Amino acid sequence: MTGRRPSSLVALTRPVSASIADCELTHLDRSPIDLDLARAQHTAYEDLLAALGCEVHHLVAADDLPDAVFVEDIAVVTPELAVLTRPGAASRRPEIPSVREALAPFRPLADLTAPATLDGGDVLQAGSRLFVGLSSRTNQAGIDQLAALLAPQSIAVIPVHTPRCLHLKSAISLVCTDTLLINPDWVDPSAFADFALIEIHSSEPCAANALQVGTSVFVDAAHPLTAARLASHGLDLYTISLSELAKAEGGVTCSSLVFLQRPE
Repeated sequence: MTGRRPSSLVALTRPVSASIADCELTHLDRSPIDLDLARAQHTAYEDLLAALGCEVHHLVAADDLPDAVFVEDIAVVTPELAVLTRPGAASRRPEIPSVREALAPFRPLADLTAPATLDGGDVLQAGSRLFVGLSSRTNQAGIDQLAALLAPQSIAVIPVHTPRCLHLKSAISLVCTDTLLINPDWVDPSAFADFALIEIHSSEPCAANALQVGTSVFVDAAHPLTAARLASHGLDLYTISLSELAKAEGGVTCSSLVFLQRPE
């Protein structure tokens, strides 16, 4: 499909680390990752972001930081502020300075501090609300600090328990303004009662992670039955293979930070 290209969208990305085989894992057993294929898939991902109208900014490679490709976890970007997170895995905290430097031209910056932990993958932005997963990577102190930082923007921060998956956006993600894609076995749908909900196909439990870019959305090609459900709702849908990053517990949202360059 050919979507309407959104204006003034920025996407921050970072190359796949040479050490990705040593990535943090919580819910998956370790399996071999084909580095060349992972990098080729990531390049195709960046190309799709650009085709959909994003100005892609490439962070410098961090080959000594296995999870550094997953830049989504390192910041939460709202219309008026970029909050640098404090990831739940201590091994990921050295990723913060380079993301800070990349975001500085676009937003004022703020930081979460100990004892807070928070991964950006636990943050689902939906208009003036941020749903934040209480997970193995994000704690209540992280949610409380984020809420205090965003209160001047009148952004409501709503905690959601996510004990059955890595991040909140493993279980639910935004596919258009008022519609969410959900795995109801991994997160309680009642927290999202005023949204339209599209359930994943039951045979594809990892399919609820989708990336909205302007008026388009893309999902992992490994979940064709769920993709068919999204297409039936008239969404401008793209699929992309991220099989190697999936072995590192990555999804389609994880490898980019997408935001408006000049909020309106």
